[in-house]
Amino acid sequence: MKIPALHYYDISPNAIAFSSTRHGGYGNGNYKEFNINLFCGDSPEAISKNKTALCRELGIEESALVFPHQIHQTRGVVIDKEFLGLPESERKEKLEGFDYIATQEKGICIGVSTADCVPVLLYFSNPQTIAAIHAGWRGTLKRITLKAVEELKKNQGVNVESCRAIIGPSISREAFEVGDEVYESFQSEGFDMPSISTRINGKWHIDLWKANAMQLESAGICAENIRTSGICTYYNNADYFSARRQGINSGRIFSGILIKQKA
Repeated sequence: MKIPALHYYDISPNAIAFSSTRHGGYGNGNYKEFNINLFCGDSPEAISKNKTALCRELGIEESALVFPHQIHQTRGVVIDKEFLGLPESERKEKLEGFDYIATQEKGICIGVSTADCVPVLLYFSNPQTIAAIHAGWRGTLKRITLKAVEELKKNQGVNVESCRAIIGPSISREAFEVGDEVYESFQSEGFDMPSISTRINGKWHIDLWKANAMQLESAGICAENIRTSGICTYYNNADYFSARRQGINSGRIFSGILIKQKA
């Protein structure tokens, strides 16, 4: 059994948070080596082996690994005891079409898949709650990160002062060149363009890391509790999947978080 090479984050002594890399798995070609995303064209056999290896590394059952089918919108799903008691077919249906996922259950690894889009991992100590957010440029434009925190405050009662946040491997400002229409979309939505954009060689570049960090701060999370990995997937494609480098028929990074059983 291969051991997936994970990039771990120091988010809390009571939680495990990580992003997968392209090492320590069973994929080939554009999926080499580690992918567990079901919707990007990878071999089902490789995906199954990689999921088994990941769960073994985390010390959990495969039924405790839960992630949604993302569609670049802003809806979220909360994993509770009722969900965990459902058969696999119903679980799959209830995970369709969500771009953030949260839980207060211990020992359940939740996460999101990305390949240039921004993964945001959240840990709240009061009450103990975790979340994973998929923020591509469309989700960032729709302020999914801000909406997710606001919904967790309303529905789960989280205290934002107790939050620690990680912005994981994703495309950097330098690599994320966009057309005028994308720039204008962010501008029309009221984003602080001097803070999140730069003109390089006549082309606009958007800083999705900064845009999502600003949303976290707008939600009340202290800036000192927000950490950005600083890993650009485009420039570090040997270690992390990048759709801009490889095309959409390639693997995905899995960024996950779980509350330890003894936490």
